[in-house]
Amino acid sequence: MARQQWRHAVATLSVACAAAVVAVAAAEGPRNSTAATPGAPAPEMGLARPGNNDGKAYQHVWPPMEFGWRVVVGSLIGFFGAACGSVGGVGGGGIFVPMLALIIGFDPKSSTAISKCMIMGGSVSTVYYNLKLKHPSLDMPLIDYDLALLMQPMLMLGVSIGVIFNVIFPNWLITALLITIFLVTSIKAYLKGFETWKKETIKKREDAKTQEQICNEPEHATTIPIESDATANKAKTTSDEATSILKNIYWKEFGLLAFVWVAFLGLQVTKNYVASCSVWYWVLNSLQIPVAVGVTVYEAYGLRTGKRVLSSKGTQQQSTLRIRQLLVYCLFGILAGLIGGLLGMGGGFIMGPLFLELGIPPQVSSATATFTMMFSSSMSVVEYYLLHRFPVPYAAYFTGVAFVAAITGQHCVRKLIAWLGRASLIIFILASMIFVSALTLGGVGISNIVHRMERHQYMGFESLCKA
Repeated sequence: MARQQWRHAVATLSVACAAAVVAVAAAEGPRNSTAATPGAPAPEMGLARPGNNDGKAYQHVWPPMEFGWRVVVGSLIGFFGAACGSVGGVGGGGIFVPMLALIIGFDPKSSTAISKCMIMGGSVSTVYYNLKLKHPSLDMPLIDYDLALLMQPMLMLGVSIGVIFNVIFPNWLITALLITIFLVTSIKAYLKGFETWKKETIKKREDAKTQEQICNEPEHATTIPIESDATANKAKTTSDEATSILKNIYWKEFGLLAFVWVAFLGLQVTKNYVASCSVWYWVLNSLQIPVAVGVTVYEAYGLRTGKRVLSSKGTQQQSTLRIRQLLVYCLFGILAGLIGGLLGMGGGFIMGPLFLELGIPPQVSSATATFTMMFSSSMSVVEYYLLHRFPVPYAAYFTGVAFVAAITGQHCVRKLIAWLGRASLIIFILASMIFVSALTLGGVGISNIVHRMERHQYMGFESLCKA
């Protein structure tokens, strides 16, 4: 079963890797100093795709903030996207960006920046909600801090690499990759959801038969309820003790993740004040490698020696990880970040399905993906704010909408899962969000490509040094 999970995980990213490798090889073709009009989502960290305004500087489009049908419809769509995105662990950027651009009326760059604010608002409230929860079957927090610490530094390093590719690659290639990767990922997530649904159905039938057999045995009629009550009281006591957020956080791991966040933010902000392709530009880019690799190696050493374990997969899988397994985890983190940075999306769209393929329970997968996404999205928001990429009133309003929607979605879906006993609902929500994002972002990207073709604009690869 473990080998099959690894094979599925490798297959999930193989399509994306192959497409990216082909694109990198094609990037050696002719370049032109004329920049491309944004047609796909802007990158996540710092570098925005340059715009072509007939030689003029890129002009932001910030509509006045006034109550009307656009704000009402946008708020409803944003509320729905944040609620579902928080449950699936994907943020909801695939719904936010088209909503902000097509309904509210922001330009693509500003839409991406405000979308990051909404993702941050939703992820912060979701993480706060999840910090009080325990693993569905183990005595540990719902968030797997060791898994986050192993993959988050590599994820952020991959995002930085993907952002550079985003500047170089033409919009038609980014749109094609986005549609392909999102469709493949959503299909695999749907299949995983159906597989989990079947397992849950079998388990519910077995539990029902066991309960029926117990009820039909007279000698257990008086003893079972008493034992069940004692067990329930014990579980309730344990759950109450774990509700304290301070006791439910692994502060050492959290501190290391915060260190990576601060280090990457400082390097990214500083990099915006140096010329592209200059010596200092590449020095600052290179400094991200020792930060990410150092923290990841520290966590990998603990997992290799048995000082730490990825407990969220279950007690039967809490053995020490082999070097090959650790390298695969790190590779997945870099590739997920690279794809996310290339497509201008958060890592949740890749990490969520990847965690499921690696055998992580749906609740833990969603919570851990959102936890890692909180760091990357908040870093983007700080950088966008320093670069004056979004109007603060609009950003504050939609961030508040996403914050409330995320808590509402988490509360409702958790109640529904407890009532139905089907955690597979999280997988179906995740798959649906990815599929809808493929349609919305793909549709916007194709529309812009057609517009560029009609105007006979340059659609080749760009030069990073002239961006």
